[in-house]
Amino acid sequence: MTAADGAPGPAGAPLSAREVSVFFPVGSQVMARVQGEERRLRAVDGVDLEIGRGEALALVGESGSGKSTLALALCGLQPVDTGEIKLNGKTVGARRSQADRRRVQMVFQDPYSSLNPRLTVGGVLRELLHVHHVVPRGEVGTESERLLTLVGLPEEAVGAYPRQFSGGQRQRIAIARALALRPEVLIADEPVSALDVSVQATILNLLASLRAELGLSLLLISHNLAVVRHLCDRVAVMYLGRIVEVAPTEQLFSDPRHPYTRGLLAAIPRLAAGVPDAEAPAISGDPPSPLNIPSGCRFRTRCPIAQQRCEEEDPELTGAAEVPGHLAACHFAFAPAPPAGTGLARAGEQA
Repeated sequence: MTAADGAPGPAGAPLSAREVSVFFPVGSQVMARVQGEERRLRAVDGVDLEIGRGEALALVGESGSGKSTLALALCGLQPVDTGEIKLNGKTVGARRSQADRRRVQMVFQDPYSSLNPRLTVGGVLRELLHVHHVVPRGEVGTESERLLTLVGLPEEAVGAYPRQFSGGQRQRIAIARALALRPEVLIADEPVSALDVSVQATILNLLASLRAELGLSLLLISHNLAVVRHLCDRVAVMYLGRIVEVAPTEQLFSDPRHPYTRGLLAAIPRLAAGVPDAEAPAISGDPPSPLNIPSGCRFRTRCPIAQQRCEEEDPELTGAAEVPGHLAACHFAFAPAPPAGTGLARAGEQA
């Protein structure tokens, strides 16, 4: 079963991506014409992904793996070079209709820079409600107050500026702004990483309650695997521009099949020995450059079980009948026992 055959998410997905790639040109365009070829950085490279209706899906991976670029592409803020994105089964182009733009909204990582400091909170919300005709003109003020109440802020916040709020409150405002357009899918890109630990839990609990109350589909991008385990139904693991493993959350934590996922889980601090994956080998070295991706499996230069086959064949994202809903891009993901490494995995090796 492949990602294309088995559909990595539940039926009726409001948002899906098929073979989506995003490239960025590198270097001078003049030199590219002289040399006859253009160097391109493959930030997202052939990704298949589905978010089910009402589902919470986590997207995890190291910094630079392409998570935020994929999120921007899914919500229409980053053009897609190849592949297609579908909303409710309908392919959307580079220029989305106003209705399609409303369906997918994003909460950005930094609440300090994602809000316009020159507009009051009410001004931010009223502008959206008016331009998109969400409610009749006479109900805009009431709807703005309702949105603030929904995210746990007093109605009086309408007349205040973003600078008058704490980081956690600003993130609540950003969530209210995203919900103003009544989206079907909410993408949260590291929504608590810029906040104090003391307020992170309140924002995460808010997202969970809003998802249940409004029936939202949630794509959560996070480095915090404890948060992912608490909040999400499924997890997609991304490495060097590709999804390398997708599984239901508890299944992925208890039985990871990709060596990269095992390494991520092994890096979680633990208070006691004997916890599953506590003895898994840590990930060594740095990820290869997206400008010089290794041949075959792109994780092989850091993989403790790499074989000659890994250097020659690029593994597909596939599954097995005995573990439904679990996909992994590793030649040995569903083998009875992982092989011993052959020394191919040397930190920093480039193909």
